[in-house]
Amino acid sequence: MKKSLSINSRLILSTILLLLIATPAYAHHAMGGETPNSFLAGLISGLAHPIIGLDHLAFVIGVGFLASFFSWGMTIPLSFVLTSILGTVVHLMNIDLPLPELIISLSVFVTGILLTRDRILPQFMVISLAVVAGIFHGYAYGESIIGAQTTPLISYLAGFAITQSFISFTAYQLGKYWQKNSSSALNLKFVGYLICGMGIIFTAGFFGV
Repeated sequence: MKKSLSINSRLILSTILLLLIATPAYAHHAMGGETPNSFLAGLISGLAHPIIGLDHLAFVIGVGFLASFFSWGMTIPLSFVLTSILGTVVHLMNIDLPLPELIISLSVFVTGILLTRDRILPQFMVISLAVVAGIFHGYAYGESIIGAQTTPLISYLAGFAITQSFISFTAYQLGKYWQKNSSSALNLKFVGYLICGMGIIFTAGFFGV
């Protein structure tokens, strides 16, 4: 049974790594840049956006792993998911947020750093990070849905909420399993360093480095 779980862990980790290095991740539009005009188009675009946006994907995975350190940890990714919806609404209301791409890149970096630490911050501080990140990630999601009607807009919001919840919950469960198995404990740090590196790349890209 232990061997089977170990194999499953490796498979999930391999999947995560493949998602993180996938080239299409830099394309932030699932519908080829077109605004969704139906319930199905909105849903597909919403489901895809957190996966094809590499910065979003890295953060969602990281926040799920961070949540695994706390007994009520799923409140952390849940806070992120809910505030990402709010962030999209903020964008649709034509409210400008300062330097969203930089803040998103830094949120990935900080999440990676937190995973590499021996001591995790108090839960309320991690929730605060998730809330701020959620608003800015959601703000970026809003770019793909500007001008859409109510029906595709609602399905778009539902789509990216579902994808983010699923990915973060999977990372949360895997993180819990790793923490119970000393032989797998270093996997969390490894993922942390990987996400941290992604954050550095995104931040450098923002400055044109």
